[in-house]
Amino acid sequence: MSNDARDDRAAGPGPAPELIDRLGYLLKHAQLMLAEHTADALRPYGLSGRELAVLLVLSGQEPASQQQAAGRLGIDRTTMVAFVDALENRGLVERHPDANDRRRNVVVLTKAGRDTLRDASRASDEAERRFLAPLTGSAAQQLKGSLRKVIRKDP
Repeated sequence: MSNDARDDRAAGPGPAPELIDRLGYLLKHAQLMLAEHTADALRPYGLSGRELAVLLVLSGQEPASQQQAAGRLGIDRTTMVAFVDALENRGLVERHPDANDRRRNVVVLTKAGRDTLRDASRASDEAERRFLAPLTGSAAQQLKGSLRKVIRKDP
């Protein structure tokens, strides 16, 4: 057996010691793990995590235009149109002319969209709980609060 093969086996799985304290590495791999948990949880509903986010934004108190929803999600309009088209084709959302500005369409959830959102949100929440299970409840809340502060979204 070559020395290289022994070195590879000795390294074992997991992050290299040089990476374990790097914030970028930690955030990236935490996000990848959470995305995997979420994808598994949403699979029965035929949704991706990004589609769930679109439904959540569209479920707000007042109907939103595609442009408003795109702004809330931080995505470009072209991407938003593709999401709305896909969700509309599956009967989860509908476009309607805005009562106050007929040049603009608002996007609203259908009953099937509201039902799917309710069930998929529960599944996503459970996936998040499983992901955060190694932390205490207060540590999980502190992590989320700290991340909101970092991205300046903390109320």
